[in-house]
Amino acid sequence: MPPFLAYTDRDPGTGRIPLLLVHGHPFDRTMWDPQLAEFSAARRVIAPDLRGYGASPVTPGTVPLSRHARDLADLLDLLDVDAFVLAGLSMGGQIAMECYDRLGDRIRGLVLADTFPDPETPEGRQGRNAMADRLLAEGMRGYADEVLERMVAPYAHPGVKAHVHRMMTATAPEGAAASLRGRAERPDYRALLTRVTVPALVVVGADDTYTPVSDAEAMHAALPDSALHVVEGAAHLPNLERPAEFNRVLGDFLARLDGPLVGSAP
Repeated sequence: MPPFLAYTDRDPGTGRIPLLLVHGHPFDRTMWDPQLAEFSAARRVIAPDLRGYGASPVTPGTVPLSRHARDLADLLDLLDVDAFVLAGLSMGGQIAMECYDRLGDRIRGLVLADTFPDPETPEGRQGRNAMADRLLAEGMRGYADEVLERMVAPYAHPGVKAHVHRMMTATAPEGAAASLRGRAERPDYRALLTRVTVPALVVVGADDTYTPVSDAEAMHAALPDSALHVVEGAAHLPNLERPAEFNRVLGDFLARLDGPLVGSAP
């Protein structure tokens, strides 16, 4: 049976812990292109398109974070991935928290980038549902034009801006709206963070206005074993805006998690 989600799976067969990358809204797996290029020579890297995004099928209506988490669990089962490192950005970070709640015994490390664990406020719930209505009525371009220089900093490289705008405008409005409605009903993950038993890395762009540095500091304080890194010169997508720095920090984290490789010298 073919997988429900479209995905990229690069496996060099090195025996290191696989890395699963979960993109944010309203993007697709090409958001992780710099990380795929950097890390797939040394470990298996899997980057799916979430339900409703990229080349994955669209489910109209409401798609909660729990549905995205089940999709990822099904994909990992299909690919025979047992233990893995989980990294998510923005909505992908909230999905990563949901995955930890469900698959914590399989997760060896947790990377939370430009995200936050709080439940939706009544005002936020109203705003997300209103935005879902707008996207269904108007499409993605007007929204993409409005938020581009919050997703990435106004001073970001033009090529990065073009990539981010292209991802947003290529997203199906029905898929984006369904996830917005699902996020409006998300649970509170703050207590969950205090129970995380694996090493964690919290990353945030210094100029992120969606999930500011204070949100990252609060997650870092709640997690029992975490490192915090603030990426200067970046907003909401530091993995694209400052890929060399993001990759260095992620690489150091992954090196901490790697045990001795099969066949390596003692």
